[in-house]
Amino acid sequence: MDFKKIFIKSACPTKVGGQAVLEGIMMKGEDRTAVVIRKPDDTLHLKTELLKKPGRIKKIPILRGIFIFVDSLVVGTRTLLYSAEVLEGCEGSQGYEKDKLTIWLEKRFGEKGALNAILYLSVILAILFTVGIFIIAPTAVVSVFKYLTANEVALNLIEGVFRIVLFVIYILLISKMKDIQTVFQYHGAEHKCIHCFENGLELTPENCKPYETLHPRCGTSFLMFVMVISLLLFSLLGWPNLIWRITSRLLLIPVIAGLSYELLRWAGRSDSMTVKILSVPGLLLQKLTTKEPDEKQLEVAAAAMKAVLVPEDTPVYTGDCGKDGRLIAEEEKPAEEKAEKKEETENKEE
Repeated sequence: MDFKKIFIKSACPTKVGGQAVLEGIMMKGEDRTAVVIRKPDDTLHLKTELLKKPGRIKKIPILRGIFIFVDSLVVGTRTLLYSAEVLEGCEGSQGYEKDKLTIWLEKRFGEKGALNAILYLSVILAILFTVGIFIIAPTAVVSVFKYLTANEVALNLIEGVFRIVLFVIYILLISKMKDIQTVFQYHGAEHKCIHCFENGLELTPENCKPYETLHPRCGTSFLMFVMVISLLLFSLLGWPNLIWRITSRLLLIPVIAGLSYELLRWAGRSDSMTVKILSVPGLLLQKLTTKEPDEKQLEVAAAAMKAVLVPEDTPVYTGDCGKDGRLIAEEEKPAEEKAEKKEETENKEE
């Protein structure tokens, strides 16, 4: 791991961040997000959305981390579902049959309401899965070690280490899936593009390629900070009965998320040796969640980045875009594509 290529002294840290999705990348700028997805026909689909201006409470240290964590979870899930929807609607996709729950939701709430319901249901299920597997399970399993040692600090440390090992095993298992490997490549492309932007270079695949796939402000590092801080914080609570341990850990999740966010912000702004040492666990985890991208994936990252680096009064839009992150004008589209669109419009009118 070459720290000089990760904590680049000449770089100018920014608030721009991103997330890899299915066959694409979502970038988040100062006032908007942009998701670019490469469709099966090799064209790029773009959608931009304005961000709500943060209120005063979202500027308070610790508290802002809690709100940003929840917001990132909702926005990230929505963007992931949107990328699946775009790819599903492409010509040549195999499609899927709606399940009974989706049909019931659409009848009751309409198509848009059903999508929102599925979004929040997905978020709730993700939270329940995370809490069950990475919070409740470790402290329950480690209970057997109380017959080997009565040292409360040791039991908490064993629990924390077990939680980290469990998470790493989970990442290793899902990384074997082909679709996830592609997502990890887009994750690497996102980081390379952010490095390129923060170093003041033109956003091209050629300029992005030399940079590392690891970045000190990555969400993966945030998750590692969460686990390390929880390990230290839980060690101060002793080793009460299982119900109290689970309750105390759940109550402390917001505090841990807030502290982890502040630590991540600090790591993104500083290149001190202390920060580098604290960042090592998260960077090591990033080696699992990022892969070397190809040129086309870097094109997607650059297009998404360019789409958020626009004047504040630029309107939001959805449609096919070029490598510059701008919509392709109707006159620039191929003749056969215009004909297909015209036929589609006529069929709707009928």
